[in-house]
Amino acid sequence: MTSRGDELPREEPASPDDAACGLLATDAKGLILAANRTFCDWVGVDKSDLVRRRRIQDLLTMGGRIFHQTHWLPLLQMQGSVSEVKLEVRHRDGTLLPMIFNAVRRERGGAVVHDLALFIARDRDVYERELVASREELRILVHEATRMQEEAKDRALFAEQMVGIVSHDLRNPLSAIHLGLIALSRSELTSSQIRVLGRVSRSTERAHRLIADLLDFTAARIGRGLSVSFKSIDLHGVVAEALEELATAYPDRRITHVQEGEGGCHADPDRLSQLLGNLVSNAIAYGDPGRDIVVTSRRGDDGRAAVEVHNFGSPIPADSLPLLFQPMVCGNPGGAARSVGLGLYIVSKIAEAHGGEVSATSSAAEGTKFTVRLPSRQ
Repeated sequence: MTSRGDELPREEPASPDDAACGLLATDAKGLILAANRTFCDWVGVDKSDLVRRRRIQDLLTMGGRIFHQTHWLPLLQMQGSVSEVKLEVRHRDGTLLPMIFNAVRRERGGAVVHDLALFIARDRDVYERELVASREELRILVHEATRMQEEAKDRALFAEQMVGIVSHDLRNPLSAIHLGLIALSRSELTSSQIRVLGRVSRSTERAHRLIADLLDFTAARIGRGLSVSFKSIDLHGVVAEALEELATAYPDRRITHVQEGEGGCHADPDRLSQLLGNLVSNAIAYGDPGRDIVVTSRRGDDGRAAVEVHNFGSPIPADSLPLLFQPMVCGNPGGAARSVGLGLYIVSKIAEAHGGEVSATSSAAEGTKFTVRLPSRQ
C-alpha cells in the first residue's frame, strides 16, 4: 500500500480539445461538423470559422482535393475507413502542413459522419522527399551509367570493325612486298643482300600472320565466330608439314615432332596449321632458346585428337593461367610484351570452332605445355 504522500494525483482525462492530435468530424460531403482546438491551432483558424462553414477539402491542395474526391470518399464508402493517408493542409498564412489522416465512417442520428484523426508529419515528409530525391538521383546515375556503357560498347565495336577493315586493306601492300621479294630473290645478290632479303621476307611473313590473327579476332568478336571446313585428314601429316614451314621461319630453334597412335581425324587442316603456328610462336617467344620445343600429335582410342606444344622457360604464374586465352594478354604476363596478345585467343577460338578445348599447365620443373583436344567426328 502507498502512503497518503505517495498517492498519484488524480486528474481528469484530457478533453478532445486538448488531444495530442487534430480531431475533426465531417458529413458525407466533407462539411466540417466539429474541430478540436489542437487542429485549429495547427492551421491558425478559429473554430467558429471552420465548423459548418468550410469543408475539409477546402483546406487541401489541388492534388489533395482530387484525391479526396476520387479515392478518399469511395474508400470510406466501400470499406468504412481510411488510414495513414498523407495530405498537405493549407495554413491560414498559405504555408502547407504535411499531415497523416485516419478516418472512420459512422452513422449518428440517421446521418453519415466521418470521424478524422490528424497528425503532423513534418519529419516523415522530409524523409520521404529525401528518399524520392535519392531515388531520382539513383535513376539519373543508372541512366548515365547505362548510356556510358552503351557508348563504350559502340566505341569498342567501331574499333574492332576498324581493326578488321585496316587489317584487310593491309594485305594488298604486303602481297606486293612479298611479290617484290620473290622477284629480287631471282636476281644475283651479294651475301649481305641475301641476308637483308631474308630478314625482310621473315618480317613480311610475320606481318601476314599478325593480320590473319587480327582478321580472325574481328570475326570472333563481332562476327559469327571463326569458320572451319572439316575434312578427313592425317593429323600427323598436317602437323609435320606445319612444323616444316615453322622450321624455315625459325632456323635457330629446334622443334621436335612426336607422333602417337593413328593420325586419322576430322578437322580443318588450315586452321590446325594456324593454331600450331600460334602455339609454337608463343613457345619461341617465351621459352628457353637452349631447349627443344616438343610438339606431340596423337589420336586416342576414344577417337579424340590432341596436339601438345611443350617448352621449358620461365613458368607462367598460376593466377595468370586462366587469363591466357583472353585477347590482349601475352604469354608471359610478367615479362616484356612481344606481341599484341592475340595468338592464344585465336588458338582458343579455333579449338572452340572445332567443338574442342585448349588448356595450359606451367611449372619450373615440368615446363609449359599447351594441349588442344578435339572431339571425335565421323
